[in-house]
Amino acid sequence: MRFADQVIWITGASSGIGEGLALALAAQGAQLVLSSRRPNELERVRRACAQPERHLVWPLDLAQGESFAAAVAQVQARYGHVDVLINNGGVSQRALATEASAESERRLMEVDYFGPVALTKAVLPVMRAQRSGRLVVISSVMGYIGTPGRSTYAAAKHALHGYFDSLRAELWRENIKVLLVCPGYVKTAVSANALGATGERHNRTDATHEKGIPVERCVRAILRGMAANREEIAVGGPEIAAIWLKRWLPWLVSRVVRRMKFVTG
Repeated sequence: MRFADQVIWITGASSGIGEGLALALAAQGAQLVLSSRRPNELERVRRACAQPERHLVWPLDLAQGESFAAAVAQVQARYGHVDVLINNGGVSQRALATEASAESERRLMEVDYFGPVALTKAVLPVMRAQRSGRLVVISSVMGYIGTPGRSTYAAAKHALHGYFDSLRAELWRENIKVLLVCPGYVKTAVSANALGATGERHNRTDATHEKGIPVERCVRAILRGMAANREEIAVGGPEIAAIWLKRWLPWLVSRVVRRMKFVTG
């Protein structure tokens, strides 16, 4: 199997795309490190995986970078190496830019940008010592496009693209690969868990995500991208066409985005 016996660390592993990746990779014989802020849900995912005894639950808050060194030390102590880090953890936004509090915006940037960067930098010495590794970053179509109600979320995803594109160019000689994944609408709880203007939970699933592609389809595309050593993939419905339209017909995307409605409350 493609990922048999590889040590793969997944953040945001307690639900959605992270959970789907855990189940699929465990079925292929990978050894997993499962991280998120919810230990009970992580334990549920671990038990649902093939050969659950091979997998490690390590609760982690991406906004607490000071804990990452100890986490890496524990993972290395158990497995001896890390083959893949999947930076999947994050939080979305449902708030107009003029109404979003500074605290909620800082929280978003800590979790969606600074957290993945800090965890990557904590894991990189392990990969550089073994002269191999793979970094997978679950970004979004919002890494290219900003829409109403997503200003800070889009900013964080844009930042991930700049950082990891640069990192790829720095690390390729050491056989460390970087894959950016840009999902469109996937049927997960991402909108329900999104932060509102003052950091409150949005607490409802948007119609776009209700009609999104199944998690399993997204996971299959990610695994294909990893196996093919792709540098970037987009997966979703018709909305992913906006990535290419933004490049070639930016004026058209701007007109469409201006007509998108965002209703607070």
